[in-house]
Amino acid sequence: MAQACAGIIMTHPQPSAEVSHSKPELSILHDVAKALTSSLNLDSVLQTIMEKVAAYFRPDTWSLLMTDDERRELYFAIAVGDASASLKSVRLKIGEGIAGWVAEHGEPLVVPDVSLDERFNSRIDDLTRWKTRSILCVPLSSKNKILGVIQLINVDMSTFGADQFMLLQALADYAAIAVDNARAVEKIQELTITDDCTGLYNARHLYNTIDSEVYRSIRFGYEFSVVFLDLDRFKLVNDNHGHLIGSRLLAEIGATVKSHLRLIDYAFRYGGDEFVALLPQTSKQSALVVARRLRDILRNTKFHLGQGIDLNVRASMGVASFPDDAKNAHDLIRQADEMMYTVKNTTRDGIAACGQGAIL
Repeated sequence: MAQACAGIIMTHPQPSAEVSHSKPELSILHDVAKALTSSLNLDSVLQTIMEKVAAYFRPDTWSLLMTDDERRELYFAIAVGDASASLKSVRLKIGEGIAGWVAEHGEPLVVPDVSLDERFNSRIDDLTRWKTRSILCVPLSSKNKILGVIQLINVDMSTFGADQFMLLQALADYAAIAVDNARAVEKIQELTITDDCTGLYNARHLYNTIDSEVYRSIRFGYEFSVVFLDLDRFKLVNDNHGHLIGSRLLAEIGATVKSHLRLIDYAFRYGGDEFVALLPQTSKQSALVVARRLRDILRNTKFHLGQGIDLNVRASMGVASFPDDAKNAHDLIRQADEMMYTVKNTTRDGIAACGQGAIL
């Protein structure tokens, strides 16, 4: 049986004829595997894994920390204990404390007595008023990348040996698979709702989003608006400079539209050279302010597209609001589209709002 002294890494025990899983351990692995194959809900699968960990190892407290790669930090995705609520906003730097060390080095760590290990940081104990005596900590890793850390506090070390270590590592591997699966599904879903050229949401996602906004606005008594934008004479760009330049221009315009909306607003490429801005909790008059701002930005911007090509493009815009102009997503888009065509078929480079008549 592998032994671990304070502050010494317990390396992965090698399977042998003497190491075998008992029926409770096999049952745990079976239940976790079943959860993993029957659900793509990451929270549900991780909760199942951590509940099995807690029931088998019986720590005083336990937690699952996930990595934030951009900030190089760990945050508490799941935490159990009297002070778990206080951990929601707590973050550890990669390398900080036992969990941070494990995340940094990608190696499991067994510390039977934290008072003898200089890597232990009492900051969490001070915050939660826990008294940490021992820590078991294993990384969640996939494709040579650390996704998170499982941390068990105050496990009975007298009963912890090679079999138990292998079970804990297996459960950590299952958790890593769950995270990988969830991220793959999220990426696939993102691809199905995202326009390849501009990176904005696509028309399919537009109708789903507006349907949700209709429901929310009815429930809470909100109004919201859409701005339908069609580029003027965009065909000339493709004819004169080619489709590659045309695609670059669409991407630049999409980024420009998105950057001049609020964080709660949505920007979509509806198709071709048409864009839609969805403005939650926005009246028609406020939407017209947004439309004028977008119009003026396009009037005053030259887009630098490479090969010495600098282009200025104008747009025809239509504005419609819920619930004044339509009672459902399809009719709302139709009304804004009709207002856009009112401008397109007359002056171009302007704005028409449903019910207002005048072209701005």
